[in-house]
Amino acid sequence: MPLLEAHGLTKRFGGLVAVNNVSFKIDEGEVVGLIGPNGAGKTTLFNLITGFYHPDSGKIIFQGRDITRLRPDQICRLGLTRTFQIVKPFLDLTTFDNVLIGALLETRDVSLAAKEADRVIDMLKLGRIRDTPARNLTTADRKLLEVARALATKPKLLLLDEVAAGLSLTEIGEIIDLLKSIHDQGITLCLVEHVMKFVMGISDRVIVLDRGAKIAEGSPSEVAADQAVIQAYLGVKYA
Repeated sequence: MPLLEAHGLTKRFGGLVAVNNVSFKIDEGEVVGLIGPNGAGKTTLFNLITGFYHPDSGKIIFQGRDITRLRPDQICRLGLTRTFQIVKPFLDLTTFDNVLIGALLETRDVSLAAKEADRVIDMLKLGRIRDTPARNLTTADRKLLEVARALATKPKLLLLDEVAAGLSLTEIGEIIDLLKSIHDQGITLCLVEHVMKFVMGISDRVIVLDRGAKIAEGSPSEVAADQAVIQAYLGVKYA
């Protein structure tokens, strides 16, 4: 049984069809990349999966359970967590306190949550900024904090929305190594990304959206050679 299934998801905003009859599955243990040009519907699809939007039609199944109409907090408690493209930490709180808030999803015991927060901070090597207010962090460290907050909820499936955006090549390499270590701990990953080196270097399988519809799916090498994908990114001339 797949970990996540999407069946015929459609979402409209007035006359705009942001997601158009999209179906796919994610198996436990996979790393799946979700790519497409700007406006393809990638973040909207994440919002549907995690309950921030409800689809106009279609169904979402997680671990065999229909989660289509659940709230984001209910979905998170089931083990499906996401990061955001524009990170929004609690700016006046330290790195530790931000991660602690994530850990409190699983327990109301603050001491247990604190142990989990410290475990995640150690895993992501954020001890150097443990007591630093989030407003004083660099872009790269805010990205890492976003991942840490999500990991503190103990997800089975982690959706990552452009975690490499705005980072240097060195920082992207560090993020790739970090996500591989997270995956090695048994967490399934699905990532939206525009940095092709990043997504192609880590994904087992890639799904491509264009103007709300799924136009391709396969291994990174298969997708990179797909004429519909080349046309979507570069235009008819290059395809």
